Amino acid sequence: MELVFVLDCADPDTLADFWAAALHYERGEFDPPYVRLTDPRGKGPIILLQRVPEPKSGKNRMHPDLRIDDMDAELARVTGLGARVVRGPFVDDGWPTTVLADPEGNEFCLIVPEEKS
Repeated sequence: MELVFVLDCADPDTLADFWAAALHYERGEFDPPYVRLTDPRGKGPIILLQRVPEPKSGKNRMHPDLRIDDMDAELARVTGLGARVVRGPFVDDGWPTTVLADPEGNEFCLIVPEEKS
């Protein structure tokens, strides 16, 4: 079995640039309706960005949590790539957390694990 995540979006070719940079992944070519993102270390799952006609509506039912070492540095990096802060930073059960959205509004979190905060 192989775990692959699919993210529906309006413009996978453009959004792939954001997610490849945010995750330190390598992006493939746009092969309609998909762009494939892969972890060059071979550790993370494959992510497929899939073009869909309908716009995003409501909150994501599943979202990525990016566990990081330095909230200030990572927050500056991903907002510089085009993310926007939705909520935070705040502390959730001892873990510094910020909820963000990618350029199409898909939510994700930056989290500093308790042992690193």
